[in-house]
Amino acid sequence: MGGVWLVFLAFPVAGVVDSGESRPRVVAGVALFVLFAVVYIRGFRTMARAASDAEVVRSGVAHLGALVLICVAIHVLVGPASVGGGPYLVALAMFVLPMWAAVCLTAAVVLTTVVVTALSDAFTDTWYLPGIVLLVAVVTGVVRVIERRSILHDELAAELTVSAERDRLARDVHDVIGHTLTAMSLKADVAERLVATDPERARREIAEVGVLSRQALAEVRAAVGGIRSARLDDEIASAERVLASAGIVADMPTDLSVVDPRHRVVLAWVLREAVTNVVRHSEASVCRVALGPSSLTVEDDGRGPSGLREGNGLRGVRERVDAAGGALRVLDASPGTRLVVTL
Repeated sequence: MGGVWLVFLAFPVAGVVDSGESRPRVVAGVALFVLFAVVYIRGFRTMARAASDAEVVRSGVAHLGALVLICVAIHVLVGPASVGGGPYLVALAMFVLPMWAAVCLTAAVVLTTVVVTALSDAFTDTWYLPGIVLLVAVVTGVVRVIERRSILHDELAAELTVSAERDRLARDVHDVIGHTLTAMSLKADVAERLVATDPERARREIAEVGVLSRQALAEVRAAVGGIRSARLDDEIASAERVLASAGIVADMPTDLSVVDPRHRVVLAWVLREAVTNVVRHSEASVCRVALGPSSLTVEDDGRGPSGLREGNGLRGVRERVDAAGGALRVLDASPGTRLVVTL
């Protein structure tokens, strides 16, 4: 992009050729403009390959210094044609220097252009050059601001992606661990009570604890890998087992075909957390679950929601429901608690 505008160096080069100076000076002037173009392009290429902003500034200052020296040499050889390099100095400065430094350089270039053209015999043909320098400064400045804003936008988008993935992982791990550890704890308590009176059943409960621990390990690995997904039929069956282990009567739906397939994963996650909360906090004797095409209701006859604080689990479920465009409500069922999700 920087190289496209080098075509306009043809005008100061033509001014060198028509300057009336001796042939060696004219040839040297043209050669210096060619060198000017090479250094200018190299400045942009070096900037593009720089690893940090500090390296961009160091490289930019070096290339701008070289361009200024070339312009001085051209002025010594062939006079005011050297001001033709002013717009290129400003263009490079706008991309490689801090904005304040680029603005200062622009002012210096404009002032130099005005003085040089005013003192030359060709003022009537070059009066517009200061305006061109200012126009180049404005255009490149706007492009620089847009470019920096774009970079900032990309950085913020990347940070938001990382944050969203962190939240997803926290929700998945909490849901998996919280539900499964609750079931394991209940089965371990049952086995402890039955070890003396019913050793065979206690052995089965302990065996199920082993199965649940292996299942939890697999689910955590899946969640970390980003592939964890809940299945509604699996969660219904798991909820029945967990509620039974806690001594709570489970009234579960038998026809899952009424649920819109688009909503089954979200409702499965909600059911998992809701049942975990019933077992942990409700002190209920009965838990009823009802499903609709885009809704889920979990109701118990426990102590109700009064005084309960919304923890990480329910907060994570609310975030899932909000992300799916739905609403979650926790109501007082008198007695007990009713959780209603509508998608």
